[in-house]
Amino acid sequence: MIYIADENDNGKRIDVRLAEILADMSRSKIQSKVKSGSITVNGASQKPSYSLKEDDEIFIPENDNEVVKIEPENIPIDIVWEDNNMAVINKPSGMLTHPTNLEKTNTLVNALLYRYGENLSDVNGVFRRGIVHRLDRNTSGLLMIAKNNETHEYLKTQIQAHNIEKTYRTIVKGVWGEDESVIDLPIGRNPKQPHKMMVTETGKPARSIVRVVKRYKEATALEVTIITGRTHQIRVHLSHMGHPIYNDTLYGAGKGKVNTEEQVLQSFKLRFTKPFSDEIISLEIPTDEKYLKVQNYFEGREK
Repeated sequence: MIYIADENDNGKRIDVRLAEILADMSRSKIQSKVKSGSITVNGASQKPSYSLKEDDEIFIPENDNEVVKIEPENIPIDIVWEDNNMAVINKPSGMLTHPTNLEKTNTLVNALLYRYGENLSDVNGVFRRGIVHRLDRNTSGLLMIAKNNETHEYLKTQIQAHNIEKTYRTIVKGVWGEDESVIDLPIGRNPKQPHKMMVTETGKPARSIVRVVKRYKEATALEVTIITGRTHQIRVHLSHMGHPIYNDTLYGAGKGKVNTEEQVLQSFKLRFTKPFSDEIISLEIPTDEKYLKVQNYFEGREK
């Protein structure tokens, strides 16, 4: 088995990530196999503390491939568009994109396995069947799914070349200044809080285009198009600019007066080239309930 690390694995220890993939194998056994060179990274031995980088190839011998089975679950999913090679799903807020070592049920992958069975890419391992990119648990909206490995690689290449346009709607604290602005600041893992990302000179390039939709007295409705796709990119960029997303407790907004499931952020617009063709697919979905709830609150305060 070969597992290819993606951007969400950046900075994660190899023994920690493998403990998620090889859920039936103890971490100590994994560490032993990494130390012995039985499990390699890019063809070379590494220490169990090795920090993964995007596109690292981890080779796991077949006899070590004790992968936990992820069970299909009959969970309704909103399919916005699909063909024989891929689908675009409207993921609801509150749903994990894929299982983790701690949560193996009620995720989008469980739902996809029920609907598509084996007709999903496995480039990123059993935990991420079909998953080309991800959305945070409490971010809703459009997500691309690959039904085979060839399509997965095609979409991955398009993402890396910045040829897929993803636009989000959000409401942030405070009044944003310019009508349109570009945030071009690198993002990396926070060394003191590994579950968080931060703007740092040692991070990877990250670029977001911000457009003001409407200004309120204490908040601003924005549309954000991401040119790159770093982990938590929009949340980190907006927080760094002093305008954290409403109810994003991880990045400094705190809990607002309108109760929602964490950050008010929806991936509502997606534009891409249909795999293996020249056809451009442009998709847009209606505003979700969480955004509308906060929007209505601020609209009411303006009256």
